[in-house]
Amino acid sequence: MQNVFLTIIILLFTITPSAKVNKYKPVTVLELFTSQGCSSCPPADNLLDKVKKEHAGQVIVLSYHVDYWNYIGWKDPFSKKAFSDKQRRYGQKFYSSSIYTPQIVINGKEHFVGSKTSVMNTKLRQYANKYAENEIQLNGVKKEAGSVKFNYGINGNIKHKRLKVALVIDSKKTHVKRGENSNRVLLNSNIVVEEVFVELNQTAGEVVIKIPEIVERDDKLSIVALVENKRLDIVGGSQIYL
Repeated sequence: MQNVFLTIIILLFTITPSAKVNKYKPVTVLELFTSQGCSSCPPADNLLDKVKKEHAGQVIVLSYHVDYWNYIGWKDPFSKKAFSDKQRRYGQKFYSSSIYTPQIVINGKEHFVGSKTSVMNTKLRQYANKYAENEIQLNGVKKEAGSVKFNYGINGNIKHKRLKVALVIDSKKTHVKRGENSNRVLLNSNIVVEEVFVELNQTAGEVVIKIPEIVERDDKLSIVALVENKRLDIVGGSQIYL
């Protein structure tokens, strides 16, 4: 019997532990699905801009302009079908029968109405204490004719994950001439104008992302790189300005 107990003790100390989950500095990512053709979106756009300014360096905000409001009379110049499809994928994850604007998705894990200040503040406090699984370094950024090139390095487990890279315009005001927001000047912040994905087979590499024609010479640009798992959870992120 003594030998049996000894064997059990030895096994307990020799069993390979489960994969370690790394803990890095918390990263909070807000993805706003919005449209200049949606009358209920401007308050959410303004709230996102406020969060960007008040939580600089702690919160990454992204504004995705969907295209399904364009039929009302104003074609949002930043809208893309790809962003509407992106929102639908989140809808499938959240078991939602429909999608809506303005919608905030936080770290890819849950969603709420993007103009709800009290909910926003509560969620920001909650996620400020959640460690990230990955850490990203961005360097060697070069803006060339029609594209931006940069290098990335990732700490932490990258198995079954991908890099989501967005080219972002810092801020833009638009005079809307038709539609539900006719004759209003709207402010949009951290507008995603291009997005690419890289399957992570290695912890370092180079990414090239094109600069679309909608970007103007004086626009302030940044690159946002996020680590995303198969469940669409965002588990790491970084932002660098050009």
